[in-house]
Amino acid sequence: MIRQILTLGAAIILAAAIVGGDWFFNHRAAHHDYPEAEAYIVSDDAEGDVEAALLRAADTGKRVLLVMGANWCHDSRALAGWMESEPIASMVADKYELVFVNIGMPQRGDGHNLGIARKFGVEDLPGTPNLLVITADGELVNGDTATTWRNSASRSEDEIFAELVMLADKGA
Repeated sequence: MIRQILTLGAAIILAAAIVGGDWFFNHRAAHHDYPEAEAYIVSDDAEGDVEAALLRAADTGKRVLLVMGANWCHDSRALAGWMESEPIASMVADKYELVFVNIGMPQRGDGHNLGIARKFGVEDLPGTPNLLVITADGELVNGDTATTWRNSASRSEDEIFAELVMLADKGA
């Protein structure tokens, strides 16, 4: 009798896990304080995307906001999510030409598109994401903070907004 009760209980738990497991695990994993983008934008022509953004910036008087990260990185997806949220999205649209570049895992020797960062004077990308603010003339505005965005998931919306506004106007 006890064996039957335990077997029935195990079957009920297993059925609940199969039926409701996706809901439980997806909702449980989704609880965080940042708007995580589902996928980090990846382009087949990152260098072309950056060059096009520089040309648009020259026409519009904006700066290029170059976000170098990866899909595997929760901080990269968090930063991409913040870029989609209001009021950050409106401010970025007004002040920047936004480009996302996949850099793989540079900290493990599997980097991609690293030459783009070097083009703007950033020799080492120790992790992801990195955020480079570039003038239309190709000058890096935030060399001192470009590689400090690896904690994007723990930054607040207000902190990100304030730093992006400051960088949009820095040295202008």
